[in-house]
Amino acid sequence: MADYKPTEMMTIAAARSLKNDDICFVGIGQPSAACNLARLTHAPDITLIYESGTLGTKPTVLPLSIGDGELCETALTTVSVPEMFRYWLQGGRIKVGFLGGAQIDKYANLNTTVVGPYDKPKVRLPGGGGAPEIATSCGEIFIIMAQGKRSFVDKLDFVTSIGHVSGGDSRQKLGVKTKGPTKLITDLAIFAPDPETREMTVVSIHPGVTREQIQDNTGWTVKFAAQVEETPAPTARELEVLRELHARTARAHAAA
Repeated sequence: MADYKPTEMMTIAAARSLKNDDICFVGIGQPSAACNLARLTHAPDITLIYESGTLGTKPTVLPLSIGDGELCETALTTVSVPEMFRYWLQGGRIKVGFLGGAQIDKYANLNTTVVGPYDKPKVRLPGGGGAPEIATSCGEIFIIMAQGKRSFVDKLDFVTSIGHVSGGDSRQKLGVKTKGPTKLITDLAIFAPDPETREMTVVSIHPGVTREQIQDNTGWTVKFAAQVEETPAPTARELEVLRELHARTARAHAAA
């Protein structure tokens, strides 16, 4: 079996979640790596959309931000940000939103705003950007985050983007009709919402990872599905394409 890093397993597992006919709203960072890995492997016809207004984007290297020229230069077309949000996103035309975050709770609510009290935070984070609208307007949401007790917390310091709110039908009671988070991919496991409680539940564990490791890196008591699968290990091709993508990106940004 090929040697790989936990972050590579996470990115590859996330990429596998995407299908060739998906229309996907892509977040910067880990979501962008996963979505472009999918495009470069099993989903060449996937439509990637970034919130700066680029449609059908096919970046050669991973963008530094939504304002990276690589996105506009490789897109089928670019529309204004108001059109992107009002017509494409809020119009229900985007199937999957792919997000990350600084903190997440057991109902997949996300914090990208502050760590600590809002008025006197320990850390001021980048903020919501388009994530709150992505979280409510895309058909479903995939989340990718490295797992640890600082990020997987029992109670968020601030709710930037809603997931399943307080569980059960609380999301629907707010008038939100989309599915919300259907998959959470970490460097240890894959979670999916329980059909009744909507609590994120482990459905697949990555090779070599134990249940104890998952619990030790989570700030709430983790629930495991009745039948938990083992995530298939990365293939040689998946690793090759991902590593070349990162290497290409590093060379491009070093030369900039």
